[in-house]
Amino acid sequence: MGRRYRMTNRAFTLAVLLFSFVAVFATVVSAADYPMKPIELLCPYTAGASIDIMARLIAEIAPTYLGQPIAVVNKPGAGGSLAAAEVISAKPDGYKLVALGQGFFAITTKTQKIPFDPDDLVPIANFMAWRLAMMVRADSPWKSLNELLSYGKKNPGQLNWAHSGRGTPPHIIALDIFKKAGVQATDVPYKGSPEALSALLGGHIHAASLPYGTVSDQIRAGKVRPLAFYSEKRYSDQPNIPCIVELGFPDAAKLMTYVAIYAHKNTPEHIRTYLTGVSKKIYDDPRFKRLPDIGGEDPQYGGPEFVRQTIRNAEEVGVPILKEIGLYVGK
Repeated sequence: MGRRYRMTNRAFTLAVLLFSFVAVFATVVSAADYPMKPIELLCPYTAGASIDIMARLIAEIAPTYLGQPIAVVNKPGAGGSLAAAEVISAKPDGYKLVALGQGFFAITTKTQKIPFDPDDLVPIANFMAWRLAMMVRADSPWKSLNELLSYGKKNPGQLNWAHSGRGTPPHIIALDIFKKAGVQATDVPYKGSPEALSALLGGHIHAASLPYGTVSDQIRAGKVRPLAFYSEKRYSDQPNIPCIVELGFPDAAKLMTYVAIYAHKNTPEHIRTYLTGVSKKIYDDPRFKRLPDIGGEDPQYGGPEFVRQTIRNAEEVGVPILKEIGLYVGK
């Protein structure tokens, strides 16, 4: 009986080892099979927006490390919800990804009823830190944010300002500033920041809450003036423009937006791990360091846990703001 037990035990051990070997081998084989075709990267904003520029720079570099091209597909609408929904409804095989700011999860999804669970998306890697600011035309009468707010107080409902979509960080941060300053202003949403910039340059609106990257060329050309950056400190390349903390709006700075790539949560773990590794190679590539020059935004790498932490940090500040301004709908 003892011998039979030892033989049974040995057979069981061999079976476990064989199963483990097969599982590891299958994982290696399946990892080697990915990617076998082009990958789609959805951008939730229109062409020329900061996230679009970042996505296209990633797509330019990606074939070096992926062996396959990345096709950037613009799918604007609902503050990113349309792009997110398409990835969530697609087969979770790693061939459809989406670029989103952490504000989408911390803010946007809490201002609208959406027909999907945002937790069905998981982060791959962060690539960019989004600079946001309140802008006016260079020939406008307002030389500072305080002057703009003073005009708004004296002329209730007369100040109109643009942004790239309701429920997005540029919208919510500016709303919070106007509310805390006691200003009744009219917001005008656009499909994306390039369209909002065009409205500003055309004199159709008084001010705009926009990403710096979209407006950087116009700022350098002397056509647009940033009044304040929604940051905790001044930027070295714009030392004369105050940060929002200096002006008495600290919460606005805490909603600084980081932009990452996301996949469906059911994407096989080995594919997600592979994509995170490739993302670091893309970020470290010298070509990606052109982002500040061509996109105006700051490169910022972070793995999945970094992204999750930025979402948690933004929720801590963003949810109370949404409740205060009456836009919180839950989740």
